[in-house]
Amino acid sequence: MPIPDPRPADVAALADVLSGRRWVALTGAGISTDSGIPDYRGPDARPTNPITYGDFVRRPEARRRYWFRSMMGFRSFGVAQPNAGHRALAQLGAPIITQNVDALHERAGSREVIDLHGLIDRVICLACGDLSTRTDLQIRLEDANPGITGTIPAGAAELRPDGDADIADPDDFVVPACRVCGGVLKPDVVFFGESVPKPRVEASFALVDAAQALLVAGSSLTVMSGLRFARHAAKAGVPLLIVNHGATRADDLATVRVDAGTSTTLVALADSLSPAAH
Repeated sequence: MPIPDPRPADVAALADVLSGRRWVALTGAGISTDSGIPDYRGPDARPTNPITYGDFVRRPEARRRYWFRSMMGFRSFGVAQPNAGHRALAQLGAPIITQNVDALHERAGSREVIDLHGLIDRVICLACGDLSTRTDLQIRLEDANPGITGTIPAGAAELRPDGDADIADPDDFVVPACRVCGGVLKPDVVFFGESVPKPRVEASFALVDAAQALLVAGSSLTVMSGLRFARHAAKAGVPLLIVNHGATRADDLATVRVDAGTSTTLVALADSLSPAAH
């Protein structure tokens, strides 16, 4: 089913609220779908069963399955590029709180970004805390498993928004250990069942408190990590604007609600708010 473009009246309503105000954006997976990274919960999303933090920590077979799928998914996920929606937000210059782990806002040029759930391009050792790059681990994974080839095309149903893939894993897959201490390696992202670090939450609330409007872009607000900021803004009387294809958990709180493509709406909004448009 085609994702609708925004109506001019909807774009005008967004621009009317944001013009002349300090505002912050809260983004979710829906802003990255045009970069070939799928959405967990959009209307067209494929049902998935993502790994939990508890499983990853306690079960070696769960880690093996995760890293195999991550190795395959990273071959596509790792080359994803910012799309027009990311570039439009960068052009608008507002601070961003993102639930995504793909670093596409930074790569699009946004200067103030809080990566609420971490970044998939970093790897952390659960024993000693050593940080390394996901690209480095990809090389180690492929060197340790030379018989595993192939790619998953960007946008394929199997690819998932956290960079792994929903495919069966081989029993003999080898997972490298930390080079520093031999400990367990984990992507530096917040898994399901894991808490967002408190400093990130506090910094995000500070951005919302300093803003005169909150724009939600591409998030269904299904999980509390994002929903709490929408509720906080609404409770404080701060205008809440929601751009998302499909329903969200904060639709009843929205000052303006636009059910349309995230990227196309943000591009139209950036055009409307640019000096040349006035």
